[in-house]
Amino acid sequence: MPTPSPDGNYAITTLYSVPDDAWYLELCLAAEQRALLSAIVPDEDPAREPAICLDPQGRHIDIPYDVMRWFMDQVEAEIGTARAWMRLRPELVEAIHRLRQEYRGCITDDEFPGVLAEVRATVPDSDVASVIEAAFGSTLADLGVGNDSGL
Repeated sequence: MPTPSPDGNYAITTLYSVPDDAWYLELCLAAEQRALLSAIVPDEDPAREPAICLDPQGRHIDIPYDVMRWFMDQVEAEIGTARAWMRLRPELVEAIHRLRQEYRGCITDDEFPGVLAEVRATVPDSDVASVIEAAFGSTLADLGVGNDSGL
């Protein structure tokens, strides 16, 4: 569902592109439901940077400063959410990136104990919870690991 701008004349539609491993935020004219520009926020590869794309075939539209500022604030928040794990220490980023690539963000109950053991063997105990959450989007408690787990 699109997020309307404060003035209601524009909206942002957010979608995920699996082939691109990226979030797309599209600024649209609400009345026309037409994308004016898109922000692309990769969330899998730390080497890829976010980008803004304009529709070169589209007609010229003046976007008010307040609307552009609102859009860029939304893009900044998405970058912070999608890429927060990339600001961790390099060895943690490497471990998270490997897990995200191998498991594509999904892990079965049967796979989890082995993955947890692998993570515990490769990162300090204090970082295990952060690595699991960044790799799979779930906390250890969500995945059924209680306080008696040694963390």
